[in-house]
Amino acid sequence: MSQISNVNFRMDSDLKNDMEQVCSDMGLTLTAAFTIFAKTVTREKRIPFEVTADPFYSDSNMRHLRRGMQALNDGKGVEHPLIEEQEQ
Repeated sequence: MSQISNVNFRMDSDLKNDMEQVCSDMGLTLTAAFTIFAKTVTREKRIPFEVTADPFYSDSNMRHLRRGMQALNDGKGVEHPLIEEQEQ
């Protein structure tokens, strides 16, 4: 018979409460949900969903956004045709 181990980690309280509610809506406990996750990771040898960084926050995009904001602040902004259409 396998032994039971406790696993402790920190999580934002609001996130924990929200996850507990979602799990409850699905008829699961938080422990059951994390056990399903652990068994799936162990069986498939991968995280069972895509984990990616949001490219919006990449260094190059943030530099581009800062340049655009500076141009607007300097009065050098360019109107976009879609914005002009909406204003009419």
